[in-house]
Amino acid sequence: MQRDLGPLLVALGLLVVLVGVLAWSGGLSWFGRLPGDVRIEREGVRVYVPWVSMLVVSAVVSILMFLVSLFRR
Repeated sequence: MQRDLGPLLVALGLLVVLVGVLAWSGGLSWFGRLPGDVRIEREGVRVYVPWVSMLVVSAVVSILMFLVSLFRR
């Protein structure tokens, strides 16, 4: 079990670094502003519900988990 954990942690770390670099460079500026994300801004009140953005995150995580399960067999 210990040998399987090392490469997984390295892959997760590289993924976190990649997402961080994309966010820092502005490559993810579209995220959170997709059509279907609800934004209500009025005087003294801000409501933000990122429906579509979270659906995208869910789909990507589901695909990644499926791929990981295929390679672990």
